[in-house]
Amino acid sequence: MQIRGHAIESRVYAEDPENQFLPDIGTLKTYITPKGIGTRVDDAYEQGMEIPIHYDPMIAKLVTYGSDRKEAIARMVRAIDEYIITGVATTLSFCKFVMNHKAFVTGKFDTKFVENYYQPENRKLDKDELRAAAALLVYLKEKDKIKTAGNQNNNAKGWLNRLKDNG
Repeated sequence: MQIRGHAIESRVYAEDPENQFLPDIGTLKTYITPKGIGTRVDDAYEQGMEIPIHYDPMIAKLVTYGSDRKEAIARMVRAIDEYIITGVATTLSFCKFVMNHKAFVTGKFDTKFVENYYQPENRKLDKDELRAAAALLVYLKEKDKIKTAGNQNNNAKGWLNRLKDNG
């Protein structure tokens, strides 16, 4: 058997990385998994389900595969960006932080990665992350109005276009 390619797994938990990874509970108000080449999501949840306090807070295992480590990481970052979960805090932002960190990218890290590199109080969202978060909030707020009006070109799309133009 010959080893080919590279795979990476990120564990998506209902935990708050900004608050010492404390577990979170609640309803998955939005739950949209990523798709695409080299992406797999192993989960048992659907939108509307509860994350209970009585069980392990793992939501899913997000796995990406690429021809090499660099491609697997790039696919993971894309998959994290496409994964949409609202209703509970998740570790997705932490997973993206790890994927983009030089120590992880180069493979020069140890089991003290969190202790050595992750300081949530100093982490700043970049412009693209803020823009995406704002667009998602506007979309979620306006989607019912879009359905009611029957016009796909109303407020939510207008807000999204304004966000792009003001980037």
